[in-house]
Amino acid sequence: MLERISLTHFRNHTASELRDTARFNLLVGENGAGKTNVLEALSLFAPGRGLRRAALAEMVEHGGVTGFGVGADLMQDGEAVRLGTYTESDAPGRRRVRINGSESTATALGEWLALTWLTPAMDGLFTGPAADRRRFMDRMALALDPAHASHAARYEAALRERNRLLSDDRTPDGAWLDAIEAQMVEHGGRLIQGRRLLVDTLMARIAHMPAEPFARPALTYAPGGADSSESLSQVLFENRSRDRAAQRTLSGPHRDELEVVHAAKRVPAAQSSTGEQKAMLVAITLAHAAIAAQGRAGVLLLDEVAAHLDPVRRAALFDQLSASGAQVWMTGTELAPFDAIAGEAAIWRVVAGEIRRA
Repeated sequence: MLERISLTHFRNHTASELRDTARFNLLVGENGAGKTNVLEALSLFAPGRGLRRAALAEMVEHGGVTGFGVGADLMQDGEAVRLGTYTESDAPGRRRVRINGSESTATALGEWLALTWLTPAMDGLFTGPAADRRRFMDRMALALDPAHASHAARYEAALRERNRLLSDDRTPDGAWLDAIEAQMVEHGGRLIQGRRLLVDTLMARIAHMPAEPFARPALTYAPGGADSSESLSQVLFENRSRDRAAQRTLSGPHRDELEVVHAAKRVPAAQSSTGEQKAMLVAITLAHAAIAAQGRAGVLLLDEVAAHLDPVRRAALFDQLSASGAQVWMTGTELAPFDAIAGEAAIWRVVAGEIRRA
């Protein structure tokens, strides 16, 4: 469980600290007070760009010149592990990580924590571009393999280099193309494995969840032209002429898709009602939170979720969160939607970037 969390020059928080956390943690305040900023800070304890996918420079407090810092004590088997992530003024585009005072990497954070989050910006996940769903898969896959983010980054880097070679007026050097494709096969193959394992694991968990009140989704991993390292190697080699004509790589994990269907109605999520889409997204998030809490510290960040659920779904949400084993952080403009869990929750009032324990 995360304890003693500190934010320094992060967004509108000059110096905020949260102590004596609980399984349920509620951040209550007006819109713009800085509640979501706390969740974003916590999301940086996972590899990647956080729940807003913002540039690091945007996270520094307005007028700040020293970068930002986020720290937390993680209680693991009765011992505190100090986690920290920060930027410095001499390298504002580089996020640094410390674990117990020693320099480390963002990937290493995934060995300690497994984070899941749900925000209002994700409501269009099923109707938006496939790239959003691929990022969604990759973020969740970190709960099963902390190195997944590294494979995704290295595959994307190799893909950009292959596309650059293919779009060059000169004929690509065959040996260099072989080397680039070998990197794509190595890391792309791991992406394929990780995404398939994620979907299979989620479906196994969802199968044991109640069908109501959250609509049960059916998830399918749809490969983008290759379903293994071997087939990816063959596709890249055989399609060189076609890809060169298109000046980009037309097949591979960068074309993967996550297909989601309303299981009871057999209707694609993109064609379901807004309420049904929200319910399916909540079901996936709850399933992932339960998976993430196995073996590592699971942390679930829910931004303005409870206020948009009816009382029946809200009660079901709290019941499933209690059973998930994850530490939960939630935001809201008022305390009323959280009445059912207020007695067991740590509650903070957030006002203009300042946090006070309620």
